[in-house]
Amino acid sequence: MRLFLASYRFGAHRDRFVRLVGDAARIAVIANAADAWGTARDSAVVSDLVPLRRLGFDASEVDLREYAGAPDRLRERLSEFGAVWVRGGNTFVLRAQLAACGGDAVLTELLRTDALVYAGYSAGACVLSPSLRGLELADDPAEVRTVCGREAIWDGLGLIDFAIVPHHRSPGYPPEEVELIDRIAEGYRRAGTPHRTLADDQVVVIDEPS
Repeated sequence: MRLFLASYRFGAHRDRFVRLVGDAARIAVIANAADAWGTARDSAVVSDLVPLRRLGFDASEVDLREYAGAPDRLRERLSEFGAVWVRGGNTFVLRAQLAACGGDAVLTELLRTDALVYAGYSAGACVLSPSLRGLELADDPAEVRTVCGREAIWDGLGLIDFAIVPHHRSPGYPPEEVELIDRIAEGYRRAGTPHRTLADDQVVVIDEPS
C-alpha cells in the first residue's frame, strides 16, 4: 500500500510525492470534501489540478457524485489512473460521498492490492483514520445532511491505525484556529488515541509491499 498523507498539498516533500507516484502517472483528483463550498468548489478543483499538471502529471477530476450507487463504474473509472489525489475540505462530507458511491470499499480494494497510489491532504488524509471522532471541532458534521441528504458517518476508512491532526501549529493561521487544532490533538492525547500532528510542511509516507 502506497500512501502520501499531508497537511497541505505536497508539504515540503514534492520530490517524495513524485517518487512514490511515478512521473508518468495519470492522477484522479477527488474534490468532494469541498462539496459544501458552492461556487468556490470549482476554483478549489482548479487550484489542485494546476500544480499537478505543472509537475507533468495528466490530472483530471473524478467527481464521486457522478457515481452514486455505482461502485463498479467507479472502480472501472479509477482503474484508468495510477494515483488519486484527495483534497481537503470537510472530512465528514468526503466520507459520506465515498460511502454513497461505494468509493470507500473500492479505494480500500485498490489500495490494498497496490493497484493505486493514494495522496491526500487535510480531510483527504484524515478520512483514512479508524475514526473521525474529534474532527467535529474543525469540520461540521451537520453539513453532511445539507450536502448529501444523509447522516454523518463517524468511522473512517481504517487504512491507517492513527488519527491525523493537520495544520498543527503552522504559520499563517489565526490564533483561534491554532487553538482549535491544539484542542483536537489534546483530546486525542487525553483519550489515548494514536495520532500524528502534521504541520503544513510535513507528510506521512507509507510505501509497503502488498
